[in-house]
Amino acid sequence: MKIAALTPVSGPYVVARYAAFAAKFPDISLFLVELGQTSATYPWKHPDFIPPYQRIILSEQPLEHQSIPSLFQSITQTLDQIEPELIILCGYAEPAMFSAMLWSLWHQKPAVLLSATKEDDARRFWLSETIKGGILKLYKAALVGGKPQKRYLVKLGMNPKSVFTGYNVVGNENFGAEQLKFLPQPYKNPYFLTINRFVPKKNLLRLVTSYAAYRQIAGDRAWDLVLCGDGELRSPIEQQIIALNLQDYVHLPGFLQQNELLPYLAHASCFVHASIQEQWGLVVNEAMAAGLPALVSNRCGCFEDLVIEGVNGFGFDPDNSSEITNLMLKISSEEVNLKQMGEAALEHIQKFSPDYFAQNLMQAVNYAIAHS
Repeated sequence: MKIAALTPVSGPYVVARYAAFAAKFPDISLFLVELGQTSATYPWKHPDFIPPYQRIILSEQPLEHQSIPSLFQSITQTLDQIEPELIILCGYAEPAMFSAMLWSLWHQKPAVLLSATKEDDARRFWLSETIKGGILKLYKAALVGGKPQKRYLVKLGMNPKSVFTGYNVVGNENFGAEQLKFLPQPYKNPYFLTINRFVPKKNLLRLVTSYAAYRQIAGDRAWDLVLCGDGELRSPIEQQIIALNLQDYVHLPGFLQQNELLPYLAHASCFVHASIQEQWGLVVNEAMAAGLPALVSNRCGCFEDLVIEGVNGFGFDPDNSSEITNLMLKISSEEVNLKQMGEAALEHIQKFSPDYFAQNLMQAVNYAIAHS
């Protein structure tokens, strides 16, 4: 059977998932169709290895620079050449994915949706939700991140039996706690670690404010704070760090590729993800795979599935600065067994592996074929 899977770009997450799928089901001819080779929003590099599937890159231009008509034409021509028996589409709102859906309808080939969207990601309106419900009827099955993502698609009208979980995974083996401990230590002091784009929804300005309050209370016992990433808010964040006199304690190493992040994950004491809106938050997967306890905003799509309160981390209201401060104090005190919590994080994240993605994507594929 030939399957064509469309993805905006092919970063480490995408490669880990589809490599696992292709390895687990070698009788399937998998074609990964990448809309662009790079993206300005997510400037990932493709891992340096030959994947066990056929890779097709529609354009060497950054995804954001491509015209919609030329993208439509490239998608149609590519699918005509592959002649897949089923297509897998990443999201339902992007014009490129919708054009592939039109191809599947014209050729009467079933489509499987990959979705990380949950209901509280944005303000919802009756008309747009009704339109979404109509679009979702075109898909025969879906693979979503976890419980809140499944609830949302079911609310929009998809049959619960057609919606499977397991979409939002990373290559856990790339972050193995044992192998990481031999990497060089980036800072001499213990530190909280975050990995984000520097954009408003990541809530980094509030996180820095909360950290300043934490440092005032903890004094000499306070850990440092490392903010990995870059983006439009870098300058305001730098200004805030200076205003709060935190230059010696808050570190900004910039945007790092996955392999460059490993030393920071290896030696962090705790991971923090403070987003006020987040469909999932794959960096939490990475942190847990590195054996880190995690403080996670309860608005992150991964929170319900990944965080076991008091066992592998804690959740918090991202609008509540004092709550963030208090959790920083709690987890950096002797009140919490960090080693035990990190081991629990590592154990739990093994359930969310590329193999889990492969198994459940195949269930979605089989369901789609059976109900076509």
